[in-house]
Parts: sequence; structure tokens; C-alpha cells
Amino acid sequence: MNKSATPTSARDHRLDLGELLDALVADGLVDASAAQALRQQPPQRRHPLQIIAECDWTLPAEPSLRLTLDRLMSWLSERSGLPWQRIDPLSLDVARITQLVPYAYAARARILPLKVSATEVVIATAEPYWQEWERELAPLLKREIKRVLANPTELDRYIVEFYALARSVKASADERGRLAPGSVQNLEQLTELGRSGKLTADDQHVVGIVDWLLQYAFEQRASDIHLEPRRERGNIRFRIDGVLHEVYQVPASVMPAVTSRLKILGRLDVAEKRKPQDGRIKTRAPGGKEIELRVSSLPTAFGEKIVMRIFDPEVLLRDFSQLGFSSEDAPRWQQMIRQPHGIILVTGPTGSGKTTTLYSTLRQLATPEVNVCTIEDPIELVEPSFNQMQVHAAIDLGFAAGVRALLRQDPDIIMVGEIRDLETAENAIQAALTGHLVLSTLHTNDAPSAVTRLLELGVAPYLVKATLLGVLAQRLVRQLCPHCKKPVAPNATQWSELTGRWPLALPAQIHEPAGCLECRETGYLGRCGIYEIMPLSPGIKAMIGNDTDLGALRAAAFRDGMTPLRIAGGQQVIAGNTSIAEVLRSSPEPQTE
Repeated sequence: MNKSATPTSARDHRLDLGELLDALVADGLVDASAAQALRQQPPQRRHPLQIIAECDWTLPAEPSLRLTLDRLMSWLSERSGLPWQRIDPLSLDVARITQLVPYAYAARARILPLKVSATEVVIATAEPYWQEWERELAPLLKREIKRVLANPTELDRYIVEFYALARSVKASADERGRLAPGSVQNLEQLTELGRSGKLTADDQHVVGIVDWLLQYAFEQRASDIHLEPRRERGNIRFRIDGVLHEVYQVPASVMPAVTSRLKILGRLDVAEKRKPQDGRIKTRAPGGKEIELRVSSLPTAFGEKIVMRIFDPEVLLRDFSQLGFSSEDAPRWQQMIRQPHGIILVTGPTGSGKTTTLYSTLRQLATPEVNVCTIEDPIELVEPSFNQMQVHAAIDLGFAAGVRALLRQDPDIIMVGEIRDLETAENAIQAALTGHLVLSTLHTNDAPSAVTRLLELGVAPYLVKATLLGVLAQRLVRQLCPHCKKPVAPNATQWSELTGRWPLALPAQIHEPAGCLECRETGYLGRCGIYEIMPLSPGIKAMIGNDTDLGALRAAAFRDGMTPLRIAGGQQVIAGNTSIAEVLRSSPEPQTE
């Protein structure tokens, strides 16, 4: 067991407010008169650290610093000799830890298991000097107990949440006659399980699971929620900063009910399990902020897979510098989008932030004097200042037909979700020729490739020259956590790999990820864009023809001042916003021919 530096006699009691105030005054963290005033207040049943933190005192020696709960936890950790650990819900095996200690005991002792191995269990407590529960649990757990300190507010919350979730999952599985592991041997049995009348989605347990799932995703900054059915269980994963994290596993018998509940919320056909479906959920985050989710279902071998994309309306309110545009690229982009007519293309793979860029741009352009219309597949985020239309393949309403329809709606600006074929490209070009500003997307690796892609689709070179205003290629890179990033001397070999033959000077210092409580030890917190902007200058237009040389086109764009994606990433590295490894992972190699 963990051995503290504090004598045994001092360990066998719960923390007392007066005891903590005396220690804080002795250590110079609290003013004696303020401590005396707090002692005279009526007693409260909360943890004394929470009571002290709510006073919002400043440190006597450093008035600019406040005595927050985190600062109090750090102080108590140093004083007691117990390590302080922030509870990271994503790293916990909730099903296993809730089976280890009963809820009633965990709530009474105010403890929560965090990690379990064959020989050791790590248990969080907010009481460093009280060990009665440890002596009681040790013979039952038959493992060495390692105690760590935890924030009492987090501890109280997660004890309630995790045990409530575990109870809901267990009750739901019990009600559905959960099958023992390995009893489902083939797809036919699972199909019958999914059709059984027992799998209702409206019981309180399933509602509780889904409510917890959505709230948890909002708090963890997830961009996507994946529910994946497997033979013996269902996996729940969150995508955070572009990386998937496993969050929870539910019994196979519970998964169809959770899926059905989400389909009901998304207004999908619950009875239809053979075809993919799309829907939307509009809800509120715990703080009251309105959140929209796009729901997509897909039939798989062991049931329906659900993916929910979470859209944050606040993203649309960010300016271009907050999205990651450099001081050189932002004016170029502004100049392009302020043109009265023509086509602007945004390119990049799925998940590179094209939708965010387009919506943010349209949001700025959508004034009361302008009619903005979109044709999308599907509508990503409902925005009141746009007139949005969705593609419906079943009734032959595709992008091309949608653009033709929008042209009869007196638009000023048209956004086409994606140019996929010649017909859509020709209709978009026709809209640009008739005096409209058209924004759309293409899937290409870089900006110059968008020109050759249009020509490959069959668009006449003279039409590309007449209508295309410019191309923006982009990627998303994870940003270094501002709380823990560490300065290092750059490795010349790595820097050379990043820049290739591009002349970008080796900086004296860069930053690398370290890992802390705020970023869950990943070293990264949030994402930003890197951009490659290519306006169509007269020189580039002169090179567009039936036999356009992509390499020569790219070289001309570089001469005109276009910065390649990886070099834009290198500039973010120099600014201390991301790491070399992250840019290498996210961007294509710069071409300098």
C-alpha cells in the first residue's frame, strides 16, 4: 500500500475545515483574518477544500493568483505525500471499476477505483488521512491498493455518473435476457435478437444511457460519436481532435435498444434496419448551449452502426485568424470571396475542415442585402441566414438539378456541397457566368490539382479561365496544449523532411507535446487549419488548356506567392502552435517542380 510521510495517528481521520485553514495560514497561502472569518460561518456538509475554494481568495504573496481548487489539491498532495491525479473519464474502464466496489460503499467512503490490474488497484480519494476503507477493502480485493488524491468535486460527480450508467446498462441487459458471451454464434441469431419485441427504446435505462452518452461527448469536446455493434458487445468511441478514443462497451443485447433510441431522436425509421439512413438531433449541452448532431445509420454484420457528427454553432462565429489563416492568406481569401461572381473551390480530404471554412465564409457574406442559397448532401448545420436544400437521390434531386433550381430563386451566392461530375460542374459554371458567386468543394490533394480535376471531368478550358477565381486547399492539425508544451531545439533532419526543398529557415526553438491533466496526457488540445491559397492570376490562366502541365501550374502558383500546405504547417510550428510530427502526419509533401 502507498506509504505517506504523515504519521499513522494523523492519517485516521477525515479532513477538517479548521485543520486545513491552520495549515494554509501556516504555509502563507491564506490570510489569518480571512481564515478566522470563514471559521465563524455555519458548518457545511461539503468537503472543506470545496468550501475554501468557493471563497475565491487570492494568495497573500501573489495577489494575481487565486486559491483555486486545483491549487489547493496540488498543495494538499505535496503536504500529504499522496500523488494528485485528475480523473480522465476516457481512460477508465467504467464497467470493470464499478464491479470492483459496490456503489453504496464507494459513495459512503467517497472513493472511486481508477485502474485495475492483476496485482494492484488504484483508488482515488479526497481524504488523504483516512484509511479505514482501505483496511476493509484490502482482503476483499486481494490486490495491493494504491491511493491517489482526486478533486472532491470530480469524485462526487463521477461516482454518481459511472455507477448510474453501470446500473442502467445492467438493468437494460437483464430486462432483455442478456445472452452469455459466446452464445451468439452467427449473424442469423443476432438478426433475430434485433427483431425481438423486447428491444424497446423508451425504457428509462436506455434513455439514461443515451443522455449520459450525449452529455459526456459534449464535455469531452468530441466531434463524432461512433456506436459499433460487435458479436459479443457494442463499442462506443469518441473522435477528439481527429483521433478516436474508446469510451465504453455495452452488452450486445443492449446495443440495439440504444441504437433505436438514437434513431427515434433523429427521426429515422426504427423498423428499417437494412438501408442506411440520415437524420438530425437538436439538443442542448449541459451549459445550455444549443448543439446539433447529424445522425447516420449503416447496416453491418452485427447490427446497425451509428455515427453522430456534432456541430458547434460557435465555430461559425470565428474569424479567419481563429480558424488558422495566416496574416498573408486571410486578405487573399477575403479578396476572393468579395468578388461579385465566379467560382471558388475548397479542396481537401474528408475531415479536413472544408465545411467549417465554407460555413464561416458564408456566414460573413450572408447580410440582409444578399440571398445565400445552398445545395448540400446532407445539410451539415442548419443556419438561419442561409436558404438550404438537401440532395435527394430517390427523387432525382442531385447537385446538378439543385443548382438549376436555385438559379430560379434569385440567388446572389450559391454554395454547392461538392462537384462530383461534369453535369454539376457545368451547372456551377453556368451560375458563375450569369453573375453569381459560387462556392463548392472538390477532393484533391492540393490547390493546383483542382484545375486539372475540372479539366479531367470534361469542363472546357476556356470556361475554367472565365469563371474560376481561386482555390483553397486545407488540412487540420492538432494544436499543442498551451498548458504543457515544452520548448526544444529543432532536429535539422526532421526540419528538412518537413520543408523538403522549400526555403524555410530552421528556427532556433520549436515546441513539442508533453502531456498534462488538461490535455489528458496527449500533448494536444484542439485543432486549427493550415491553408494553401491559389488565386487565378493572369499567368496561371494563360497556362490552362487541353494539355495543362500540373507541375508547371504549381510552379507558377508558387511564384505568385502560394504557400504549400506543409510549409503553412511549418509556419504554425515556428509560431509554437503545433509540432513537426503532427504536420508531417497531416499534410502532403511539398512539390517544388
